Amino acid sequence: MRIAVLTDIHANREAFEAVLADIAGHGVDRIALLGDIVGYGADPEWCCDRAAELVAAGAICVRGNHDAAAAGSAEAMAPLAKRALDWTRGRLGPAQTAFLAERPMTADSEGMLFVHASASQPEAWSYITSDTRAAPSFRATTAWLILCGHVHVPLLASCDSGGVVRQQAFRTGLPIPLLPSRRWLAVVGSVGQPRDGVAQAAWALVDTGTRELSFRRTPYDTTGAARRIHEAGLPEELAVRLLVGR
Repeated sequence: MRIAVLTDIHANREAFEAVLADIAGHGVDRIALLGDIVGYGADPEWCCDRAAELVAAGAICVRGNHDAAAAGSAEAMAPLAKRALDWTRGRLGPAQTAFLAERPMTADSEGMLFVHASASQPEAWSYITSDTRAAPSFRATTAWLILCGHVHVPLLASCDSGGVVRQQAFRTGLPIPLLPSRRWLAVVGSVGQPRDGVAQAAWALVDTGTRELSFRRTPYDTTGAARRIHEAGLPEELAVRLLVGR
């Protein structure tokens, strides 16, 4: 099975559409959305509706912290994120809010675990930014592959039979063999607001048959997405981020 993994779309319609178009050429069997459908960007309604369509067609979709906050939970947010979420709440209809609220915290398929932040206490929204921070997730599940987002910067880590966790180097676009002697964790990166200095949408492709993972990048209309943020009256910093990928 070939699974396209998308996360942190953040109401960026231009990026979401571009990635879905890219996915269509990769023979994908299923799509997994790892949360944060909304927040920061100018098109929360469209992105919610499109995510709901994908779920109706069989996609996996778990809840992110921005989704939870937009649906009414009292999540702690930085000032910039809070301003965007206050605006987002005013745009979402009851059906869209309910869709976000109903997303599970985790999902599993084919021996893999899908979660927005960490497999260890998913509701704590911990950031996995290193092998040390990945270790609790490996202890929390026996999944052979953990797929998560939240950080907006791609990362790959593995855990050997002795429980030793190591961060792994990788090259974007090239298949990475996920050796069965180890368990794996991938932070996919962000579709709608990458922060690794590359102003392109990030996603991942998993092939369970060959046990390979590819980190992918898709160019999209960053200028158009930034313009939509400006026109919506959202903070200008959010538009600048899209143009520089940080």
